[in-house]
Amino acid sequence: QITLGSVFLGNVPLHEEVHQCAGQIYGYKGCIRDFQVNNKELFIIDEALGGRNVENCNVPICDYHPCRNGGKCISDAENWFCECPQLYSGKLCQFATCDESPCGNGATCFPKSRRDAVCLCPYGRSGILCSDAINISQPSFSGTDVFGYTSFLAYSAIPNITFYYEFRLKFQLANYHSALQDNLIFFTGQKGQGLNGDDFLVLGLRNGRVVYSYNLGSGTATIISRPLDLTLNIHVIHLGRCLQKGWLKVDDQKNKTVTSPGRLVGLNVFSQFYLGGYHEYTPELLPTGSRFMNGFQGCIFDVQVRTSMNQEFKSPGTPEGHPNSGRSVGQCKDSPCSLIKCKNGGKCIESGSTVYCDCLSGWKGAFCTETVSVCEPEHDPPHLCEQGGTCVPLPDGYTCHCPLGTTGTYCEQG
Repeated sequence: QITLGSVFLGNVPLHEEVHQCAGQIYGYKGCIRDFQVNNKELFIIDEALGGRNVENCNVPICDYHPCRNGGKCISDAENWFCECPQLYSGKLCQFATCDESPCGNGATCFPKSRRDAVCLCPYGRSGILCSDAINISQPSFSGTDVFGYTSFLAYSAIPNITFYYEFRLKFQLANYHSALQDNLIFFTGQKGQGLNGDDFLVLGLRNGRVVYSYNLGSGTATIISRPLDLTLNIHVIHLGRCLQKGWLKVDDQKNKTVTSPGRLVGLNVFSQFYLGGYHEYTPELLPTGSRFMNGFQGCIFDVQVRTSMNQEFKSPGTPEGHPNSGRSVGQCKDSPCSLIKCKNGGKCIESGSTVYCDCLSGWKGAFCTETVSVCEPEHDPPHLCEQGGTCVPLPDGYTCHCPLGTTGTYCEQG
């Protein structure tokens, strides 16, 4: 029998028996998190045969004093981070320099060592010292760098998103491996404080699938797509939400829907709209359920949103399409049309950061791979059902289901 804390001989604790001849021996005071004998891990509580005076260990991380160089550890019930003094940075305040920053144009100076600094360039700038201006129409994101920062773009908060929204975007993965990681595509929301709930809207990649989640304040709703077809160079996403019901369509996969738990129907978010990453590089500072551990790796373009079915899609930002800020974002090198393969005679059209397949009559979908039903508005010629009649496709043609008060083949008679 192996014991933790105090050792037993028979039914008597060892320290009680040894105390009579060898001085006092105390049991261990503190926390034991993991227990392994040889190569076998023992579950401390579940596999114990007995015990006494053992409580659950809840030692806040800040009690371990993880911050260095005078950093101040700040934590709540879930998370922690180090508030670093001037001239120090890093998750543990472990890096120095940047006191005489060589970086220009609002770049983030990061101390690579005590002597060398790296300039993390803001949106629209490039170069070692961020001195070169670049025009970005199709942003390229580099994920999470070796310093722990993600590349990102931040746009002004999207107005009127409370009860209804639709997003459309396209993305190109940097490589096969980037599809299998845990990467953030976009995020807006906040961690609840006081009367504000953990409302958020997030889209990301996890294990080769697209993950779409939102929380209206009464629980998280999540849709996970089928695995991406990695033979496609560019992927297309269309998602939305009306009150509690959300939906997601990826490439030419079937539409998926979900209904959020609880009774709340409004998304109350006040933060900026983040694309590709987040200005904080610690995911623990984001609401539970919205956390992706890395930034996106690859190109994201043609991001559009509307907050009413009667509106046209628009690019985020004020003015439209212009981010407020960004970090380590480059220009996607390849023309999107060199990567997209439109099927069935479709033609690739690109304009700036916008790209799409213009399909021939009878075809639809992101890559013109879906046939147009005889009952759909795009069908040529259109169906002939009148007076609100519902067109129902048949194996050969269609029929009209007539509303009350009408009759005839096409509901043309009163």
